[in-house]
Amino acid sequence: MSSDIAISCRGVGKAFQLYTRRNDQLMQTLFGRWKQFFHPHWVLRDISFEVKRGECWGIIGRNGTGKTTLLQLICGISRPTYGEIDVSGRVAPILALGAGFDPELTGRENAMIGGAILGLRRADILARLDSIAAFADIGEFFYQPLKMYSSGMTARLAFAVCAHVDADILIVDEALSVGDATFAKKCDDFIRRFAARGTILVVSHDLPTLESLCDHVIWIEDGRVAAYGRPTEVIAAYRHAFNIPKILPQVRLIV
Repeated sequence: MSSDIAISCRGVGKAFQLYTRRNDQLMQTLFGRWKQFFHPHWVLRDISFEVKRGECWGIIGRNGTGKTTLLQLICGISRPTYGEIDVSGRVAPILALGAGFDPELTGRENAMIGGAILGLRRADILARLDSIAAFADIGEFFYQPLKMYSSGMTARLAFAVCAHVDADILIVDEALSVGDATFAKKCDDFIRRFAARGTILVVSHDLPTLESLCDHVIWIEDGRVAAYGRPTEVIAAYRHAFNIPKILPQVRLIV
């Protein structure tokens, strides 16, 4: 892979194994060499694109078209059924925020574990704990068990950890609206600062933000690339295809 390419997907496809009967998965394990006991559900087919270092790419598409699955493949959480994926650099995956946390441990302890999973040494994590706590802005709850947190507080802590791992590549899945309005603004500011120095791949339904943030946008429909290119052109085609208004109607408040 060329040294100026951060992410490369070449002919990537992903299928999940669906089983009709309860024992079929066991039968596949025992006798799958001779007979197939599942039917494949194809989520992605023939996905190819390259993200250069320092670029910001947005991914758009309707729910269920395979966007999150693609990010999971790029992060190494799952493996493609066929095709090749190459990633060069440390990745900070902001996916399913807080999914790997232990509810019995404190926020501080979970921050230590989260930082270690993302490749930081213990000394580096300890040096950044105060900054992580300040970014999460959850007060004394930082020292309380995670089971006492709201879902918003958990997401704030997870985002704060990801924001402090000195990543080369930021992978973001619908995290632009995490938490309340103030924290969402903080996340958006961080992503925009990161875009000035690093590589970003972001999935979002916030089309105006992607238009202003991204260098390129890729539109995935039914697991395939429908279009990719300049954000204004791809997003305009996406809006037209599904009759999405450029400016949503204002909500009328009833007092």
